[in-house]
Amino acid sequence: MQRRIREFKIPPVYAILVVVFVSAVVLDLFFGRGQITSSTILTNMLVRSVALGIVAMGQTFVMLSASIDLSVAYLISVTAVMASFLMRGDPARVPMAVASVFAIGAFVGLINGLVVSKLRVNPFIATLGVGLVLKGVLNASFETFIGAVPRSFQTLGYGTIGPVPISILVLLGVTVVAAFVLRRTRFGAHLYAVGGSEEVARLSGLRTDRVIILAHIICSMTAVLTGLFVVSRLRSGAPWVGTDGLYDLESIAAVVVGGTALSGGKGGVAGTLAGVVIFGILDTAFNQLGVDTFLKQVLRGSIIILAVASYTIRSRMKAS
Repeated sequence: MQRRIREFKIPPVYAILVVVFVSAVVLDLFFGRGQITSSTILTNMLVRSVALGIVAMGQTFVMLSASIDLSVAYLISVTAVMASFLMRGDPARVPMAVASVFAIGAFVGLINGLVVSKLRVNPFIATLGVGLVLKGVLNASFETFIGAVPRSFQTLGYGTIGPVPISILVLLGVTVVAAFVLRRTRFGAHLYAVGGSEEVARLSGLRTDRVIILAHIICSMTAVLTGLFVVSRLRSGAPWVGTDGLYDLESIAAVVVGGTALSGGKGGVAGTLAGVVIFGILDTAFNQLGVDTFLKQVLRGSIIILAVASYTIRSRMKAS
């Protein structure tokens, strides 16, 4: 019973989420338009958080294994371009296009995992290198918006079931599946073990390389799903859609703010979801208050530093 209670304990980041939301409401009430709590704005905020949320779920897996993936933004761009290029506005081509981009994602994740686990290249350098290769190939092949997605596929980005956008349900579904895998499967247990100490896990008989490779494949697959969502919103893909969204850095930031340790072995997708929503609230509040674009980045960076610092201090206090 105690073990189950620990598993479902609410991450501390939700206290930060409440503080951020209340602060945003108060600031908007006095200095903004006073509309941040309207159902329309809140729904739009959650929809804008979907892309970051999906890729952050996959980033959680690799960071739990004490790795990292900086290629996700470039893979999102590849997915968006290739999906629209292959679909060409024809609904009959959608299954082939979706299968193709997921195959590309699996291959990229496999390469990342192999370079990190077999060649022992630092994950930061390995995944950045793979990302730059993807960027080079993409920029050499395409220069602007290419292809088109059929209207039926745009349902992913704009469709609703009742009052709830389908994209939000997709994010919740990905979160539930990720939480189940981490907490209720053997792979999830092995992932935490490898992140806690890869050497101990290896000496305990775990095939640590396979765990790391699979974590990177999962991360790449979520990046592909994010790319499909993005292109369904834009209706066409371009080489810069992933990098302009800063999905690599922001997904890492959301995971860290959510409480997942950079050293691996600690954290989960529940905290990541809260981190994503915090970023969504900040963006919405900044827009409502008319904050300058460059000042937004300063404030977001400061909040990230403060959040990570608070976790570091608390961890040191617990250790002592």
